Order: sequence, then C-alpha cells, then structure tokens
Amino acid sequence: MAFQAGGQRPAPRPVPESPEAQAYLQDYAALLEAVPFPSVVIDHRWDVVLSNNAFASLFSAMGPHPTAMPGENFLRFVLFHPDAGTVLGEHESSWCLPMLAHFAAAVERYGHDHGLQAIRREIAQDPIMEAAYRQGLPHWIRVMGERAVEHDGAVRSLVHPDPRWGATECRVVDETPRTLRDMGYTRMTLVLREARRERPRARSARLAGAHLRVVPASEA
Repeated sequence: MAFQAGGQRPAPRPVPESPEAQAYLQDYAALLEAVPFPSVVIDHRWDVVLSNNAFASLFSAMGPHPTAMPGENFLRFVLFHPDAGTVLGEHESSWCLPMLAHFAAAVERYGHDHGLQAIRREIAQDPIMEAAYRQGLPHWIRVMGERAVEHDGAVRSLVHPDPRWGATECRVVDETPRTLRDMGYTRMTLVLREARRERPRARSARLAGAHLRVVPASEA
C-alpha cells in the first residue's frame, strides 16, 4: 500500500518528483503487497514510503500517537511509542539500541537534516533515552560488536496480534534493489518464523526504569 497514512506527521512524506520514479514505486507497491511477511520501504529518516498489509497487521493493535506510528516513521515508533514493546520483543536490546546506532550513523552523514535533528532533540528531552544514546549505545556496541547494529540477518523476537503467530521470531532481511537504493530508500522485510516461543514480557517503548540494563551503573 503506497504512501500509507497513520498518525499526524511532523513533515510531509517524501515523494519522488519524476514520473518514472513515481511509476516505479506504484509497481513496487504491488510487488510489496504480494509478500506474505511484513515489509516496509523507508528513507534515511526512517519515514515510511511504502508498506504492505502484513506490516499493518503486525502493528494493528497500536494505539494512536501524534508522531510515532509504525506506518509513518518506524524509528520514532520503536523509540517513542508507548506500546511498541508489546509487539517488539526484547525491545531495548533487540530493537531500540540497533535503531539508535543507525540513527547515530544517519546524523553523522546527514547532520543538517531537519527531520533527524527533530528526532535528536526529542531524544535529548528524555533523560533515560539520552543516557541510552550517549552511554548505553557505545557500551552495548563494545560488548556486542559492530555486527550487532546490523539489521540484515538479525533474528529478533516479535509478539504478533494474530494468534496463529503469537510470540515468535522474525529474521530481518534487507532486500533493497538498486533502483530503490538510488532513490535513497531501503526495503526491510520481517520474515516470520514458524517456531513458537514463550511469550516475552512486554516492555515499554520508552527505555523506562531508573537504570538501563545495557548501561553500566557507573555510567548511568
């Protein structure tokens, strides 16, 4: 489903200007819809350009949020939506920290991007999130290694609202064709696994608590 709408957005969704690029995205949306697994196309800000019905179904139980809906900006959803941890298992270590690592790389590359700067300010306004960004993230990368920040190939926990899946796992697959990459977009698919797991305890999307598990007590 191309250019899906969700909650209120802080800025207009990026749309290619050339007719050729728009036609390609329309056809790519049809391809995306044929995929049975949750799949999404994002830009460098993690604004959602395309997503399929399987992606919408995975997050169908999410309550409204003004800026952090999964079909609008996936980074904001992971970091700021209070219900994100009810779907994204091991929310802090498997989702928040890798996303923060990618965000830090994007800020380094696109330092003057207004959308990224707005997210950075929002992180700074939350003392716990700021601690995760400044202390937790470097510590976690030192412990886990650089590979831990990569999305492609990672196996992560999910709790699907459809009881046919329930508590399960997904493998994150980056399958971005060159045409999309040339547009500045990335495609990410969550390949759901059949194996059932014990339901993980839901975590808040906020990195809540007096102390982050991934931050040494001396650094928190």
